[in-house]
Amino acid sequence: MVNYTNRVMTALESAMGHEIVWPDCQERAINSAHFAGLDFPGCIGLVDGTLVKLSQQPRDDGETYFDRKSNYSMNVQVICDQNKRVIYFFARMPGSCHDLTCLRRSSLWGRLGSAQLFDNGQYLLGDNGYIPLDRLVCSYKRTAGDMDKVDFNTCVAHARVGNEHCIGILKARWHSLKEIRTQLRNPAENAYVIRWMRCCIILHNFLIWRRDEWSEDDHPIEVERDDDLGPLPQGARECSRRGLERRQAV
Repeated sequence: MVNYTNRVMTALESAMGHEIVWPDCQERAINSAHFAGLDFPGCIGLVDGTLVKLSQQPRDDGETYFDRKSNYSMNVQVICDQNKRVIYFFARMPGSCHDLTCLRRSSLWGRLGSAQLFDNGQYLLGDNGYIPLDRLVCSYKRTAGDMDKVDFNTCVAHARVGNEHCIGILKARWHSLKEIRTQLRNPAENAYVIRWMRCCIILHNFLIWRRDEWSEDDHPIEVERDDDLGPLPQGARECSRRGLERRQAV
């Protein structure tokens, strides 16, 4: 069975590995135009982390995989576009690691300033698990009663719903991502699990390309949300504009 599974994964990676790809200049412009309609012009993708549960404690450094939800897991960084298509993922860190730490360990971190990945004024949008950078806009960790910050965080939470739904659909389609039933005993098994995740994401993106829409009415998804999704504030566009200026000034 393992040999057959390996053959299928190899075939998927060989024939459809291009399904997970960073958007080109034209696609980034389309993404930016979409998020401009959500009051975040220049945004080309949404970044967030998700915990993929492990059924057993890994053999090496197993305690580092024990997460805040009292499970053993891996932290997976997922970046998606407005169509819920995954354009980048990184899965190599234990579940106890912070989202920012995981992103810093990824190959993307050193390329956030690359003109090949971003045009002028473009950025990724994330929650307060990250830090504000030229190419990364995130919500505030502390608002201290500042209503502009509170309102900006609400606007970010509404814009980021697409990433939460992307992760929810991914796990709903491929139930194995709700719990990996393989013990990580060595680097080879760790690499195998990452390949498995990659193949699930390849198929997820392929179905989106084929316009196989996921009906949340027929198949509800579990949405992972750490921030409060309250109603949008009055004057949301102006609120987002002021918030972007403040965050990008930082």
